[in-house]
Amino acid sequence: MHSADTRQQHIDPLEAAGRHAVSGARRVVVKVGSSSLTTSEGLIDDGRIRDLVRVLAARRALGQEVILVSSGSVAAGMGPLGMARRPHDLASQQAAASVGQGLLVASYAAELAGHGLTAAQVLLTVEDMMRRVQYRNAQRTLRRLLDIGALPIINENDTVATHELRFGDNDRLAALVAHLMRADALVLLSDVDALYDGDPAAEGTSVVNLVRGPDDLDGIDIGSAGKRGVGTGGMVTKVDSARIATEAGVPTVLTSAANARAALAGERVGTFFAPADGRRPSARQLWLAHATAGRGSLVLDPGAVRAVVREKASLLPAGVVKVHGEFTAGDPVDLRDEEGAVVARGLVNYDAAEVPDLMGRSTRWLARELGPSYERELVHRDDLVVL
Repeated sequence: MHSADTRQQHIDPLEAAGRHAVSGARRVVVKVGSSSLTTSEGLIDDGRIRDLVRVLAARRALGQEVILVSSGSVAAGMGPLGMARRPHDLASQQAAASVGQGLLVASYAAELAGHGLTAAQVLLTVEDMMRRVQYRNAQRTLRRLLDIGALPIINENDTVATHELRFGDNDRLAALVAHLMRADALVLLSDVDALYDGDPAAEGTSVVNLVRGPDDLDGIDIGSAGKRGVGTGGMVTKVDSARIATEAGVPTVLTSAANARAALAGERVGTFFAPADGRRPSARQLWLAHATAGRGSLVLDPGAVRAVVREKASLLPAGVVKVHGEFTAGDPVDLRDEEGAVVARGLVNYDAAEVPDLMGRSTRWLARELGPSYERELVHRDDLVVL
């Protein structure tokens, strides 16, 4: 039998302080997965939504600002469309999402109204996060909703997202929203009550109560938690999302939806991921690393790789030997070494068609031959993140 109940064991002071910080958080992001909200047939489970809303309303009553990132639109649309299982093709997923999103938010709105709260639907795509102006707009909107007392309910806009431009799972979206909104805590709710040191169904496995950093995950087969039900994300995506959040200094708790009240109250349930010490990445760096996808790539010579990775310098045209893909100025591009490994990502200052004529040239030469507007970096260091 695995050791699921460790509440009577000694609690590390770091974990105790972190869980206390979660309970006292001024602003918290809560993410709930599809399998925690729907029946096995794909229909919305009104009882589960009622239970979750009751918990969130109680936190609001204590003065805590709450942002909910909720999956479930595709799952909620499956039943009405007669789908026996989650569709695999994008068009069917988008059709189910278009039916289910309205049903999902209507259920939330009805339950929140019973507590005197107003639901605010916010649908985001990766494109909204790739462009600085758009994510700033999202940030302002969410801040205003909190200021006026609404409870934002965020989901990926599945009806227009593509395979190439998706968050991949709402766990990652929740981590990015926690950073965007400078949340004091992130709580990831799913159908798994914690991270285990092996398969939760196997004998002898134990709960991992505290993750201080990557070293605490060595030797753990994170993927053994697997995927369940109608959700899209397994334990790997949840742990990766916790890493994103803790990199940004946001303490994170991973547990089941049944433990939502206890997790938000700071009780010892699930797994606590401690925020990273030291310098936190800037908003721009975190978005570039985790909310963007390269539209193309630039291949760098060894000197340019060294300058970008070790010296944190801008990428100049002189260090580029090849260009791949189609992109325009302002798009994110991957920076690769000559073996093809991605070493960084950044926002490029030129269109792909312009780059071949610039490669290998100094900015001084370009300015003299092509004009002063060409005396600029291919990727400025402020718009670049080392991966």
